[in-house]
Amino acid sequence: MAHAWKACWVHALAGSNPASSASWTSTNAGQPPQGLARRLRSGSDEEGLIVTDHEAVRAFYAEPGAMTSSGEHAALVDALPADLDQLVSIVHGSGIYDVVASDFYGVDLPDDRQAKIHVRRYAEMLDELTGDGRGLAETRPPDQQLACRCRNFTLLLLGPLRAKGIPARARYGFAAYFNPGHYEDHVVCEYWNAAEERWQLVDPQLDEVWRERLGIDFDVLDVPRDQFLVAADAWQRCRRDGADPERFGISFADLHGLWFVAGNLVRDLAALNKTEMLSWDVWGAQPGPDQQLDAGQLAFFDQLALLTREPDASFDQLRETYRDDDRVRVPHQVHNALLDRSEPV
Repeated sequence: MAHAWKACWVHALAGSNPASSASWTSTNAGQPPQGLARRLRSGSDEEGLIVTDHEAVRAFYAEPGAMTSSGEHAALVDALPADLDQLVSIVHGSGIYDVVASDFYGVDLPDDRQAKIHVRRYAEMLDELTGDGRGLAETRPPDQQLACRCRNFTLLLLGPLRAKGIPARARYGFAAYFNPGHYEDHVVCEYWNAAEERWQLVDPQLDEVWRERLGIDFDVLDVPRDQFLVAADAWQRCRRDGADPERFGISFADLHGLWFVAGNLVRDLAALNKTEMLSWDVWGAQPGPDQQLDAGQLAFFDQLALLTREPDASFDQLRETYRDDDRVRVPHQVHNALLDRSEPV
């Protein structure tokens, strides 16, 4: 299993992706992201990466994007409650994590249902969920739930939150609670807690079964920041704080290292621009498996970490970088590393 996963990633990242790391390193090594480059040329330093209109930032994340639009199901989503706890419970009754379906829930997923983990858009997930005639708020038995991975669970929460005007965004990074001593690749939701005026991490994947199996003792609706590291925090720990990069990745697939953290920086930047991709989608500047990053790449990803670590403070640069820099912008086609094929976005 681990070797098969790595082979798919090697193929996706080392040659079949037209915008692979090999294609940008020679021409763009050492150049900062486009938006930040213009800011630096104007004489601003890191202290200048401030956007004062935080209400505009929250308004951006309070509206659906291409991946989180409910499409023709808007009326059904509007009928869902606005309460976070209730919405997360609905997500728990809608999706099942395919890898542990048999072990945790006693469900053997046929191939056609397992393939639903590759669905990218919330509206398409709703197509699947509404096909059984049940309402979205109804709890489905595990053998009738939509096959999901962490990013899909996150979209199932992002969709209704944004539809109700609640600021929310996906964060790509690493969780400390799956495998003690390791930080496993993961995606969670970050929503704006208006009452406390702060961004709050929510893990919509962790239902009662997951919490019991993992011995979770924290509130999954308010995940501590040391239990989930956004990609920029993981990068900083590895680059500046002496953390071992080999502890960051997907342990069971033997995929780990600084190259993996760098890939999640690219995915997190896209998500902060409301383009929430599959965790195995490959494009642009993402390094290949076990690739040693050169000085130019390290400098580039240092700058991406600077932009994404405090996204509200660098919002204008986040948006400009994503718009103008094809090393990070999601193209019309990406490589699905698990299926080892190019797919339209």
